[in-house]
Amino acid sequence: MTDTTPPVDEEDLVAVAGERETLEGFLEYHRRVVAGKLRGLSEEDARRRLVPSLTTMIGLVSHAAAVERNWFQHYLGGKPREEITGNARGDGPSWDVGPGTSIGGVIAEFESACAASRQIAAGFTLDQTVPHDQLGRVTLRWIYVHIIREHARHIGHADILREQIDGATGD
Repeated sequence: MTDTTPPVDEEDLVAVAGERETLEGFLEYHRRVVAGKLRGLSEEDARRRLVPSLTTMIGLVSHAAAVERNWFQHYLGGKPREEITGNARGDGPSWDVGPGTSIGGVIAEFESACAASRQIAAGFTLDQTVPHDQLGRVTLRWIYVHIIREHARHIGHADILREQIDGATGD
C-alpha cells in the first residue's frame, strides 16, 4: 500500500521534537517572519508612522536586532553593551532608524544579530543560568521563550502596519 500522507512542513516537524529543537524551531520561524515583514516595501513605506509611537516597519526590525543583541550577546554571552556593535538595549532609541539606513541594511543587521545569537546559544544548555541585573539569574530556556514572545508581539504590530500600508497579511 502506498503512503499518501502529505509531507510535513519543516515548521511542523517541531511538533514531535525535543524541547530545545522545539524552542529553536519556533524562534527561527519568528525570526524569518520579523525580517520578512519588511521585505517588499519601499524605503518610504518602511518609514511611515501610522501610529502615535515611534513604531515603523523598519524601526521594528531594527528594534528586534537590538533585542537579539541585548539578550544573547550581552546577557547570555556576557559582553558589555558598549563593546557590542549597534544598539544592544532594545529601548526607545532602538526604534529610531537614521535616514541613511536602508531596508537591506536593517535586514542584514537583524540577520547578523540572529547569527550571533545562534552561535552564542549553541554553547549553553537550556538549564544554564546567566546573571541578569533585574531578574537575578535566567536560563537559556527563559531567554528563548522571552525572545519568542517579544518577536511574536512585534510580528502582530507588523501585521497591522503592513496591512495598513499595502494590504499584505499573513506570514
